[in-house]
Amino acid sequence: MSDQPRRPRPAGKPYRRPQKDPVRFLAFEALRAVDERDAYANLVLPPLLRKARAKGDFDGRDAALATELVYGTLRRQGTYDAVIKACIDRPLREVDPPVLDVLSLGVHQLLGTRIPTHAAVSSSVELARVVLGDGRAKFVNAVLRKVAQDDLDGWVAKVAPPYDKDPEDHLGVVHSHPRWVVSALWDSLGGGRAGIEELLAADNERPEVTLVARPGRSTTDELLREEAAVAGRWSPYAVRLAEGGEPGAIEAVRDGRAGVQDEGSQLVALALAHAPLEGRDEKWLDGCAGPGGKAALLAALAAERGAFLLASEMQPHRAGLVARTLDGNPGPYQVIAADGTRPPWRPGSFDRVLMDVPCTGLGALRRRPEARWRRRPEDLEGFAPLQRDLLHSALDSVRVGGIVGYATCSPHLAETRAVVDDVLKQHPEAELVDARPLLPGVPDLGEGPDVQLWPHRHGTDAMYLALIRRTG
Repeated sequence: MSDQPRRPRPAGKPYRRPQKDPVRFLAFEALRAVDERDAYANLVLPPLLRKARAKGDFDGRDAALATELVYGTLRRQGTYDAVIKACIDRPLREVDPPVLDVLSLGVHQLLGTRIPTHAAVSSSVELARVVLGDGRAKFVNAVLRKVAQDDLDGWVAKVAPPYDKDPEDHLGVVHSHPRWVVSALWDSLGGGRAGIEELLAADNERPEVTLVARPGRSTTDELLREEAAVAGRWSPYAVRLAEGGEPGAIEAVRDGRAGVQDEGSQLVALALAHAPLEGRDEKWLDGCAGPGGKAALLAALAAERGAFLLASEMQPHRAGLVARTLDGNPGPYQVIAADGTRPPWRPGSFDRVLMDVPCTGLGALRRRPEARWRRRPEDLEGFAPLQRDLLHSALDSVRVGGIVGYATCSPHLAETRAVVDDVLKQHPEAELVDARPLLPGVPDLGEGPDVQLWPHRHGTDAMYLALIRRTG
């Protein structure tokens, strides 16, 4: 033991160690993973929740709050950054990312939830003490007290530029989208202010979990027996879990007889499968099959007709995901790891071909809100050659009289109509087929012949589909 005299404790209140709130600490961990590792929240959050439940730290309400804190913060990140910027005396880029994550979580509690003001501030300061230290916790406290002086509408009125002076910037701050994304979505959507506001607002809403009952393996009747399950809007195989729910707790999903799949993705696969053909209908190809959702639905539909599906995926680990998803399909299929731009199969081998090409993913911002901040306009230049090469390959792979489906989970015109138009100029032996009749009952499909789905109109991801027939 040291013989040095003890330092006397300063007068005043004794030091209190910070208390770790499991819910807010987990939300902070998830945001740090998204920021540091470019992870996606929908992949990071579930294992964190499972671990917390296994330790006994969480119940259902805790999990729901943690989920809301993570996704709500990510969806409103742009708006909250503008608010925080107005409350500090330095550029936002000079705030350490972990500090900014704690502040964003606090701002979301103040402006985006019904959590009382004192609880939102005190819990955020306590989190800051745990993960940042007492010094920076004081900074968090000072900023959040400024934020608490107004509500969300009041802050937006202060920090968003006027609509009549800069419509894109105004909408970007109000609805938390980068300016270039607002502009691109507006170009694709067309129309005036009301439509784009509805679309941007829909991107910030929590999407329902949608299931697919794979034909021959499960039925919608089986899935509809689940609590809070309701029929899908458009796909005959879709069931929605209207109040969220845990898909992994459903037996048919655990067994692979059903899966989680957005209704827009189901409609793309169904349209390709139901497009009229001339001649045989025996061999189908999914040329960009990973992670396997559309391939599983196509394989099940092909099995009903005695047709064979080849599911090709360039990346071996994603090809493994496809194989696991298709395991148990009642009909003939094969999964291979192959480059769709340099395919190992012979030209003209297939009757139906789906190319759901890699893209910016701007059509799925409801599910991956962080993607809007990661993507850059220059990303389009990286995807463009690959998208065109894959569509060329698809048209080479289909027989005369066969059908190709070109699909993207992006509504950006540079990834949709521009690609199709460019490729068709080099393929005079191919023509567009009107896809709209192959989505029966779905409204607002535009002038055709291609189809663009929208979150605010159809309740789906913003999937794009062009159907092309090879005529010679």
